[in-house]
Amino acid sequence: MQKKVLTFIILLFLSSCGYDPIHSKKNSENYNFSISKLDFTGERDINLKIKEKLNNFTLVEKNKDFTLTIASISKKKILAKDTAGNTTNFQNIVIVKVEIFTKGKFKNNLIVEEKFNYKNEPNKFDLQKYEKEIKNNLAQIAAEKLIFRLSNIK
Repeated sequence: MQKKVLTFIILLFLSSCGYDPIHSKKNSENYNFSISKLDFTGERDINLKIKEKLNNFTLVEKNKDFTLTIASISKKKILAKDTAGNTTNFQNIVIVKVEIFTKGKFKNNLIVEEKFNYKNEPNKFDLQKYEKEIKNNLAQIAAEKLIFRLSNIK
């Protein structure tokens, strides 16, 4: 019985902590730009994560309205090998290139590059799952940096 009460109390505190994601719809009102159009080329998974983050800025039109053309690339590099020639370390790189247009005219180019180094796994299925998670996290970080940089464009 005490465990149930304790669990309930913990859940009550956690559910009322007031956490709001930084780039939520509510918080997107704090940024001074909007996005009227998004065009994507490149890596599908990365583009979906970026689109998910940027969609909050397409809802309300502001004075600073952008049209974005986004090209994403993901690379996997071998960093190190052992004496037998087996790969021991990798680096995953996500590059997001953005062309920014305002009122139909070219405004700026932005490049966001995120890297992560990791060790090889003996189980290739686990390695593939881990690499997908890494790519997803790098895309999310790149999207957050892109939002920050867009908000600072004059």
